Amino acid sequence: MDFTGEEHIAAPRDVVWAALNDPEIMRGCIPGCQSIKRLSPDIFEATIKVSFSLLSATFHGLLTLSNVDAPKSYTLSAEGKGGLAGFAKGSADIVLEPSGGATILHYRAKAELGGRLAQFGARLLDSTSQRLAEGFFSDFNAAVVAKMAAG
Repeated sequence: MDFTGEEHIAAPRDVVWAALNDPEIMRGCIPGCQSIKRLSPDIFEATIKVSFSLLSATFHGLLTLSNVDAPKSYTLSAEGKGGLAGFAKGSADIVLEPSGGATILHYRAKAELGGRLAQFGARLLDSTSQRLAEGFFSDFNAAVVAKMAAG
């Protein structure tokens, strides 16, 4: 499953970059995120509950930052195990493009599911993954703008 998109954020690139590296902002924006903890500058541990139609699974795993070119871009990779439901792994290349006083966040993401989750069919998994990605970036945009407004 591969998908791309962009989000126009009414904040300067350095503010968006800081938010992309803030575990509390990320926890509030990742759909179903129950916890996220920084283990090192580039590694986070997370617990995320995801619903795929009739199946719901809680994934425990790691989020890793690589290809970091602050404050321009990075790759966020995730890998988690969901018990009997299977596993999920994926990555997103994030690029921040300044646009006046705002930022355009470009993303290219891919996801892979295995185990029982993979039996649900690619179309359902594609639409759910796309919905989760769009939800994250929309919520992230709102969180950054709210943080800017709060000062």
